[in-house]
Formats: sequence, structure tokens, C-alpha cells
Amino acid sequence: MTATETIAMHTTLALGKAATARQRLTEGLANRSVHLTTLMEAVLTAEAEAAPWERLAKRIERHGVREGLARQREEALEVLLQYGGPGVSTSLVVNAARNAEYDGLRRFLTHTEGLEVQDEPTPEPAPATAEVTELEEHGLRIIRDTFVDRIGHKGRDGWRYSTSVQGVTLDTSLGDLLVGRGWAEVGESRPLADGQRVTLTVTGRHILAG
Repeated sequence: MTATETIAMHTTLALGKAATARQRLTEGLANRSVHLTTLMEAVLTAEAEAAPWERLAKRIERHGVREGLARQREEALEVLLQYGGPGVSTSLVVNAARNAEYDGLRRFLTHTEGLEVQDEPTPEPAPATAEVTELEEHGLRIIRDTFVDRIGHKGRDGWRYSTSVQGVTLDTSLGDLLVGRGWAEVGESRPLADGQRVTLTVTGRHILAG
């Protein structure tokens, strides 16, 4: 079985388990004799296990199997390193969700460890054209050359972007434009309140290299 087939198999199984768990919970809500706590825990566990596979599928669509897998494993490792051990919140639900996320990421890393991806064609990047303005290229260089984080909640004025270099700023509308066009992407390993890292996509790097 190739790495691509292995990934497809685990993704299908994980998403199927999550769908089944949600369906059982929905049916249980209509039956007063059913123990809902068990069903809710099953949903948390199944959703947490499916989450990294679902994100991997999206990365593969954009970057191909090799790079997509590498990025998703890197994100999973980063979250686990920041995890800090078992949940210690006063909320049992928060603890359960956190522990389920940990277990889901750990299982994902176990299943994908040692997968050897054969050489494959990479997604064809969009060519740099005259439609890319100097301002847009400037924004791409900021993302490439500094650590850019997206912070806050999206409101009328969009997200807020911060950089690691004093005096260098990335305008909200420009940052949203670059992400919206697929030239940059936002990592989801950290909550927005802590800042989510913004990096260039294959297309964004191609534009600057052109």
C-alpha cells in the first residue's frame, strides 16, 4: 500500500467514525433512556481523531502529498510540544476536549510515522503576471522576511496582522487579500488570541521568485 493509499484509508476511516458518532448522538437526543455523556465523549474523541486527517486532506490539495504531510506532521508536533500535559481546567468538558485533541494528534503521528511518499508531480503554481501589483509583492516580502501573525477576531475591518520587525507593518486589507488569493496561508495550531503564523504558499513563493 502506497503512502497516498494509506493516508486515504485513514482519512476515510476517521471521517466515517466522526460521522457515525455524531449520528448516534443525534439519535440519542431523542431517546431519554440513552446515556448522553458516553455519546458526547465518543463525538469528542472521533472529531479529535478526524481533525488532523481533515486538515491534511486540505493541505494535500494545495501542496501535494509530500509537502502536505510534512506540514501537517510539523503542526501536530508543535501543538503536542505546547500541550503541557493532561487538562487541568475546572471545566470537565474543556479537559475532555483537550485530552481528546492530544490523543488524536498522537495517533495521527503514529499512523504517519515512516510513511515514504514516492516522487510525484507538485501542484502547478500560478505564474506571476502583471496583475500582481508592487504593493502585493511588498506584502509577500513582508511575510517571507518577517514573522507575521494574524491576531484577533474578524470584524468590519478584517483581521489584524503583526510582524516581528519594529516599524514594519502589514495592512489588514492587504493581508486579507494575500490570504484570500491563496498566496499566503494561516496556520491553525494556535488560537487567534496568541497569533496564528502566516506563511507563503507555493504560489506566493513562486511570485517572488519570478
